[in-house]
Amino acid sequence: MHTQANALPALELWGGVECTVNRVGDRYFDQLERSGHACRVEDLDLFASLGIRGIRYPLLWERIAPHGLETANWEWADQRLQRLRDLGIRPIVGLVHHGSGPVHTNLNDPSFPHQLAQYAQAVAERYPWIDAYTPINEPLTTARFSGLYGHWYPHGQDDRTFLQVLLHQCQAITLAMQAIRQINPQAQLVQTEDLGKTYSTPLLADQAEFENERRWLSFDLLFGGVNPQHSLWKYFIKSGIDPIQLEPFQSQPCPPNILGINHYLTSERWLDEHLDHYPEHFHGGNGQHTYADVEAVRVCAEGLAGHGQLLREVWERYGQSGENGPAIAVTEVHLGCTREEQLRWLDQVWQSAQDLRSQGVKLVAITAWSLLGAYDWNSLVTRDAGFYEPGVFDLRSPTPRATALAWMLRYLSEGRRYDHPLLLVPGWWQRPERLHYRTVNCFQTPGGQQAIVPTPPVLITGATGTLGRAFARICQLRGIPYRLLGRREMDITNPVSVHQVLEELQPWAVINTAGYVRVDDAEREAHLCRQINTDGAAILAQACVDRNTAYVTFSSDLVFDGQQADPYVESCAVAPLNVYGNSKAIAEQWVLQTHPCALVIRTSAFFGPWDEYNFVTLLRRHLAAGQPFRAADDAIVSPTYVPDLVHIALDLLIDGEAGLWHLANPGAVSWAELALRVAEQARLDATLIQPLPTRALGLLAQRPAYSVLGSERGNLLPCLHQGIDRYLTECEIICH
Repeated sequence: MHTQANALPALELWGGVECTVNRVGDRYFDQLERSGHACRVEDLDLFASLGIRGIRYPLLWERIAPHGLETANWEWADQRLQRLRDLGIRPIVGLVHHGSGPVHTNLNDPSFPHQLAQYAQAVAERYPWIDAYTPINEPLTTARFSGLYGHWYPHGQDDRTFLQVLLHQCQAITLAMQAIRQINPQAQLVQTEDLGKTYSTPLLADQAEFENERRWLSFDLLFGGVNPQHSLWKYFIKSGIDPIQLEPFQSQPCPPNILGINHYLTSERWLDEHLDHYPEHFHGGNGQHTYADVEAVRVCAEGLAGHGQLLREVWERYGQSGENGPAIAVTEVHLGCTREEQLRWLDQVWQSAQDLRSQGVKLVAITAWSLLGAYDWNSLVTRDAGFYEPGVFDLRSPTPRATALAWMLRYLSEGRRYDHPLLLVPGWWQRPERLHYRTVNCFQTPGGQQAIVPTPPVLITGATGTLGRAFARICQLRGIPYRLLGRREMDITNPVSVHQVLEELQPWAVINTAGYVRVDDAEREAHLCRQINTDGAAILAQACVDRNTAYVTFSSDLVFDGQQADPYVESCAVAPLNVYGNSKAIAEQWVLQTHPCALVIRTSAFFGPWDEYNFVTLLRRHLAAGQPFRAADDAIVSPTYVPDLVHIALDLLIDGEAGLWHLANPGAVSWAELALRVAEQARLDATLIQPLPTRALGLLAQRPAYSVLGSERGNLLPCLHQGIDRYLTECEIICH
């Protein structure tokens, strides 16, 4: 076994672009249009910079020939495939990705397989050098979503439609590869499927066994293994499938050259008849039993079987057929989560692959999926809500911005280990807080919780402040070890104190949220304000430079004078009107001169659910008590929801971003307009709000009339309306 493993070439790194074109009713959802990759050939150069050797790349039927081959437009494909050749990246071409074909056909159309084969032939004739294809991505998953669950077109919800859709897709794959191999006999079939596993209570063991057999159907069909001896043969017949439809798969099998396995945290399921333990939206049944179908990661004491176990199951079922047998690749590695969890997930899959290879499993590649992220997969792409999950690159900047994942992939492609302190901490799927429901033993493999290895913390200053406490709370949630310190533990205005604490704790990053925040009092206590906001920030910057430590500090919209009518971006000149703003403006300059790799975040008017004294919380308290509330109607700001701010700040820190960044929820409102919006969304009495000019509020420090923050580096926070919604939801949770 070790001889075979040693003979394997190095594990390759592939990439992939989320390219689903699915249909819901009469509407098509096109990920390439939404990501903008449809219009950006230069993305391919970014992908090449990662060191990837191959890429799952879409030449989708619905896009190239939506109205038939006679009017096919190859310009897009010509340009991109030529660029991939120039870059030395091998394309693994996909023809249908969760789609149902052009409008004149669909997955339940008997002519679908032959039509796709004609398209495949046209692709191969135009690009005879392409040697790897995925004619249809995840046919079993698509059949479930389109024929069994009714999510996608043709919206079937019965076993017969499910099986018919699956058979049409597998027949289309077979015919497509036959057509392609007439032109390029060496073309490989890289067949992908989302592989999960189902666990259950004893009562539901038969249902779990059925689902665990069903997960192999697309591969079994292509290998020619669905015959009268197959465990699900009777299921086909009982569901109304004519045995004649199954015969071609037995007589003319089309075994994949590479089994492309996709696996997500939600792919492993737990079935439980105790409905009262789970929310109603998990409830379902099979006609004989009613049961909840939930993510196993939220229930199973052992954790998940994970990639290592599932890939071994694939190898044992299909791979051990000699030197000419199929290889395995992990064809999608993606986690829609915070940045450190994305890193942990990729690291875990990469290490599992290396372990399997050392045991003789012919595993050839790992694919960084969603290089550009994905849209609305939290709703299975059934609605257009604009929910974006960043990938290796983040599209919320003017051009795709490389995240920490990009750095990790570059290291892996060079055969180097990507070391980051946060990789020492288990992913959330391995930590105790993942368990939302009663804990059960789902399978026999021992595992349980993975111990947290001691790791350098993030040091957070400002223990008594809103922002410091919010960072501590969210670091705890995200599994980021931290130390939250107040002035007693470390005086940021004292270099000796700072040096001693950093020597003791050895943090990998310092987040400075400490500050003098009383804007009006600063006019009377200018020296104290500058000592804390300016000197303290600069002292921390120098200490971090001395130790090669990452550093984040915060500034304010009050560095601007309010003379312009458009949102201020990072390159706008500062011109503070008051002592507080001046202290922040000088701090920005000193910090970036001292520590050019520091991240300086300007933000504005933040509000959150975890402190009692921000504007929005005070407003709700007054209105709920029937008391009037005064708010300026001539000062325009960009309010910022604190949890949004903290999450994005942590992501930017992990990404290694530096320099000035503006972070605020997009939305320009006066304080009075903000009060009215909150009252409306919270269904409070807005007539109690008293709009007034700023001068009537008796404030000592001069404020800019307009201090809205925009960004030329990226608008990373969701809109203000969504921020207010989440604030109100979180307040409800806290109250109950």
